[in-house]
Amino acid sequence: MKLVTFRAKGSRTARPGLVVGDRIHDFAALARTDAGAPKRPVKTLKAAIERWGEWHPFLAGAAQRTRDGGIALAAAELLPPIPDPGKFLCVGKNNRTHLEELKRNALIREIPDEPTGFLKINGCLVGDRARVARPPGITTMDYEPELVFVLARRAHGIRREDALDYVAGVTLFNDLTAREIQQREVEMGTRFWTAKNMPGFGPLGPWLVTLDEAGDPSALELTCRVNGAERICYRIADQLFDFGAALAHFSRYVPFEPGDLISMGAPSGSAIGQADPAAFYLRPGDTVEVACERIGTLTNAVVAGRTPRRAT
Repeated sequence: MKLVTFRAKGSRTARPGLVVGDRIHDFAALARTDAGAPKRPVKTLKAAIERWGEWHPFLAGAAQRTRDGGIALAAAELLPPIPDPGKFLCVGKNNRTHLEELKRNALIREIPDEPTGFLKINGCLVGDRARVARPPGITTMDYEPELVFVLARRAHGIRREDALDYVAGVTLFNDLTAREIQQREVEMGTRFWTAKNMPGFGPLGPWLVTLDEAGDPSALELTCRVNGAERICYRIADQLFDFGAALAHFSRYVPFEPGDLISMGAPSGSAIGQADPAAFYLRPGDTVEVACERIGTLTNAVVAGRTPRRAT
């Protein structure tokens, strides 16, 4: 099933919803009409995941029964499925050919022999169909299509083979990056921070898809298109470290909570890896799509950013 965080037209209130066909059904509305609904209502998708044992079976049943009502998917504003994760860990350097192109361009200095990562901040996250502003002065805005796992249970010291038991579902992510800033950060010996956390540099969505619908994550194939032209196509199975290895590694010392996100890294094929990167970097007017047949398509338009006003 597909689960979203959305705002209805004219509303400022974000709500969790179940997508059935081309309609969104508010969790609260579903619960009001079903005597078997969980007794305690939730206002966010993250809150439902925190009580996944109650809400998962209820929503799975509702997905089979619900056909009428709701609001049109096309009329809703889709926000990131989890707009406020406690942690959003991105596994970096997780594809051998991508590592080689980053090393050629002085964007990394080493090849890891275990999972490594960095963090995305919540303030950079946007949803499907959101417009992303390229900041003034940035000319190397690059795309990185990735698969994200959403945690359903507290995970601390878990075994690799048990990792999928801790997952609520998966979603799509575009780890937008300002390469010129990333290169400066690498030269200074710092982790990628500013380069990947500018406003809007974290498109996430369009929805969370539970594993019963998405299938085996290692069998998924992701594509990235810019203005309709395919730039990247890759299989999750080609990554150096799978989700189980990543969760087992990081959870040795850091506990993960329900609603936390783990993105599994990008393949080769980003603009930085091309013979003429300048011809491939994102510009205002471009539309970039991250797609997976079993999940959906995350679409975002790039627009020109404005120079921030200085405080007086």
